[in-house]
Amino acid sequence: MTSLALALFYLVPGFILVVSATWIGLTIATPWQEALPIRVWHELVVDVVVFVVLMPPAATLTARLGCAVQRRRLGTVFGIVESGAPDPLADDTPLLRTWRFVFGRDAWSMVAYTTIAGLHGLLAGGLVVVLVVCGAASAAAALLGLAFVLLLGSAADLVGPLLLVLVGALAALVGLRLTPYLVATEVLLHRVLLFDAPEVRVRRRLMHLQNSRLRMVDAAEAERTRIERDLHDGAQQRLLALTMTLTRARARVASDPAQALELITEAQRESKEVMDELRQVARGLHPRVLTDHGLASALPVAAGRAPVPVRVDIDLEERPSPRAEAVAYYAACEALNNVTKHARAHEVTIAAERVRGAARGRRDLLRLTVTDDGVGGADPESGTGLYGLWDRLDAVDGTLSVHSPAGGGTVLTADIPWEA
Repeated sequence: MTSLALALFYLVPGFILVVSATWIGLTIATPWQEALPIRVWHELVVDVVVFVVLMPPAATLTARLGCAVQRRRLGTVFGIVESGAPDPLADDTPLLRTWRFVFGRDAWSMVAYTTIAGLHGLLAGGLVVVLVVCGAASAAAALLGLAFVLLLGSAADLVGPLLLVLVGALAALVGLRLTPYLVATEVLLHRVLLFDAPEVRVRRRLMHLQNSRLRMVDAAEAERTRIERDLHDGAQQRLLALTMTLTRARARVASDPAQALELITEAQRESKEVMDELRQVARGLHPRVLTDHGLASALPVAAGRAPVPVRVDIDLEERPSPRAEAVAYYAACEALNNVTKHARAHEVTIAAERVRGAARGRRDLLRLTVTDDGVGGADPESGTGLYGLWDRLDAVDGTLSVHSPAGGGTVLTADIPWEA
């Protein structure tokens, strides 16, 4: 019923334009039609103001209101929301912004959107109303008729009312069963028109790239700071201690050779510790095993460093591109970090496989799936971990999906182009 009522409102912009176009056509045809009366000039001026000056902007503004109602309904009723796209008219003058707001391409597109949505709502809502209301009313009326037939008629007269009761009840039942599917088609239509239109996709992509770029800059700066801190607090301090040990050994070579030998042995041990620490830092940048042996060897190494038991299941007949391997490896490491920090899981599974493009023109994908049995409830808004994964995948046109019901664990799926 809501869809049917809103459909009448959605059709108003199209109706206004039809009325305006009809008046324009009749006015142009008046001089060549003797049956049509000639309008006086002051009446013609009033009609021009109404049908040409006022009605078109009224149609576009009403269409914008209708699209706003559609977005609002998608968000409040169905939970489908989308962050606003950047305003392409932000740098225009107020006059030009107003002109484009009323007569721009977006405004006329919204007229088309509301008209299509109105026709769908009218047909779908009308179908359900006819089936449910008329079917239920017919069945109720037939039941009343049965009472009169039983009192005044014969047994043969019961066939018609009984048949009408059955048909009416069946029609009402069919209408009720169709309602969820018709509502689903309405939601899909609104999403396609409002969120997946070509110009909306372009603006959403630009907005996403802008936000992603800012987060990548922040992540790079945080990583640079971490490496600088690790080198300063770790390797640099050990190198300073190594230098002092060698200086002491050099000073004692002539006077106390045995003590100098002990200091040299200590310096050798410190140098090995410095090398191990530098390897740990370098491993965080790009592990050698990933470059030399690929994802099938690097993922078990990353899993072995996790404090949670991790099972690795890799089904790759050949290696993807180096960029795809690097993105998958760091996505797995970040996912394991998130599991360690937030999930309180007892077991984690990492799976990697190749998904071949089923349709023509579809690219093969490297699919990485990280599953844990933790507390679930992973939310990108609660931290930067999932945002970092999203940005890293988006940089190579990959996609990230997270299924994390509260108390039901988390399944993170990353699809990366095989030839990224």
